[in-house]
Amino acid sequence: MTRPADIDVRPITEAEFPDWHRALNTGFLMPPAVTAEQLEARRNLFVPGRSAGAFDGERCVATFRSFDQEITAVGGALVRADAISNVTVTATHRRRGLLTRMMARDLAAAKDRGDVVATLIAAEYPIYGRYGFGPATTMTEWTVDVPRAGLDRRWAAPEDGGRIDLVDGEDVRKLGPELHERLRRAQPGAVSRAELWWLTRTGVLNLNGSPWTEPFYALYRSADGAVEGLAAYKADDHWGDAKQPLNTATVDWLLAVTPAAERALWHYLCSIDWVMTVKSGWRSPDDLLPHLLPDPRAARITTQADWLWVRILDVVRALEARTYEGRGSLVLEVVDRGGLTGGRWRLEAGPDGAACTPTTESAQLVLDVGELAPLWLGDESAVRLAALGRVREERAGAARVADALLRTSRRPWCPDMF
Repeated sequence: MTRPADIDVRPITEAEFPDWHRALNTGFLMPPAVTAEQLEARRNLFVPGRSAGAFDGERCVATFRSFDQEITAVGGALVRADAISNVTVTATHRRRGLLTRMMARDLAAAKDRGDVVATLIAAEYPIYGRYGFGPATTMTEWTVDVPRAGLDRRWAAPEDGGRIDLVDGEDVRKLGPELHERLRRAQPGAVSRAELWWLTRTGVLNLNGSPWTEPFYALYRSADGAVEGLAAYKADDHWGDAKQPLNTATVDWLLAVTPAAERALWHYLCSIDWVMTVKSGWRSPDDLLPHLLPDPRAARITTQADWLWVRILDVVRALEARTYEGRGSLVLEVVDRGGLTGGRWRLEAGPDGAACTPTTESAQLVLDVGELAPLWLGDESAVRLAALGRVREERAGAARVADALLRTSRRPWCPDMF
């Protein structure tokens, strides 16, 4: 067995990209062989210095990639983020500290660049807490029993004077980015989308090598013609023994910047001929969907889990970037075993802004940097974390003060996988 010290962790070169990609496929239990077409498409993801590998001799045995991103803080500020993806360690080389070395290198570089947070989607729950990440948003998927929903199956158009049209990929590439920009500036936890996202989701680029099947795209315009919603969905072909349609429509993604657009798109999806079931795709846990149906019980939760994980790299800039509905102060002691942003801070916050400054005052609330992430986006209760033993009150009532300052009226949500 090669000693960990003899395994070289370094940024990969373009010439090493095929071997790196083979290790990536192996780590995700996909066919290891990489086609020339797949490599050519995936080179669009390659940024010098931001893709790392661990090499045992000539062989790549671990992969890691990061890229620039923005995440929306509570109140709409766009915060610089280091987005982490493509993390694998080959099964033959686990438990040798390879991920720890790649992560430490990347987070230190992100801190030096001035990134405020790091983000990732965790395939497995236990891995990333030890690096200071915390689960900051949740995703929920509903399965709608259409006949039970209580909607008029003859429905053909929104009742608010708007309209829904089926469009093609070119329309999506033209209208989608501006719509998403409006959504993400209003949705805490949402992240930026590069042009590459739209190219892959409309079939211009194929990164995974599987055959491309174009989905249906439904566009909602308000009564005055403004684009306010867009959904991509696919349908299967399933018929019962009595020649009854039992098809399922599965939503790939749905963007809506107004409740009217959201209502119209869900009602449309539940009115398509032959569709008996609608799968919602990954939605916010407080999504309006169930209560847009006359019978909310027709929408049952089929998946609910942590989604976006966040690692705070700069406590001061993170807490000063977001808004606060109430007014108050809190002395926080943030414990960071990674040594990137620990310390004791006084947060003075109100509707007119916030100031977060170092202090020598006694801490009122002590927490790990990983527990700060869900509090920062407003999705967690400090009182709940205290009950779980994950934050410690040094002054009675400090957790309630934290909740009054940090919790939000709507839950954060990240619509994206990356």
